[in-house]
Amino acid sequence: MNGTFSIDVDPLRDLIRIRMSGFFTPARIGDFLAARRATHARLRCGPNQHVTINDLREMKIQSQDVVGHFHSVLADPAYRSRRLAFVVASSLARMQLIRAIGSRSAQCFTDPGEAEAWLFEDLVAHRAAAAR
Repeated sequence: MNGTFSIDVDPLRDLIRIRMSGFFTPARIGDFLAARRATHARLRCGPNQHVTINDLREMKIQSQDVVGHFHSVLADPAYRSRRLAFVVASSLARMQLIRAIGSRSAQCFTDPGEAEAWLFEDLVAHRAAAAR
């Protein structure tokens, strides 16, 4: 299965929601980057103040070349999220993801609801402290 993706934005919550599946090629990663650029332009928050959840449960094991490309994608400071959560299904995919993440601070989850709750927990705590 060729690599497919969707990227949605919730500007009111400063949330980017990504779904990826299948096998990616460097060319398909280029398509992803163009879509990511367009989606990020719709955010209302300042640079790097958004949160991102990336659902990789249908992603296949990728070639080392593609893992290297994804490492570069994740290292780009222009698109760095305040918090980054991945939803994964298999331990092998998680191991590949950890290699691609590199030094990025991110969390892996198997449940999308837990991932989304984690994305916003620091914001909820910050707002609660400010209200006191």
